[in-house]
Amino acid sequence: MTDQDNNEFALELARLQQEHRDLDVAIEALQHSPAPDLLRLQRLKKRKLQLRDRISFIEDQITPDIIA
Repeated sequence: MTDQDNNEFALELARLQQEHRDLDVAIEALQHSPAPDLLRLQRLKKRKLQLRDRISFIEDQITPDIIA
């Protein structure tokens, strides 16, 4: 993998991690609202899981394989 690929992965990783944190805040706020929209809450949680999967994939791509 080239340095260009690593830089692109690092930028995408940072963006996804920020979106994941933003979703944490949005979910927390929605859960504490007087009448939470359960469908929206479910969609936000699903998006958060998708982000976590993509973050894990990118972290695996960035981390070099160690052959022992």
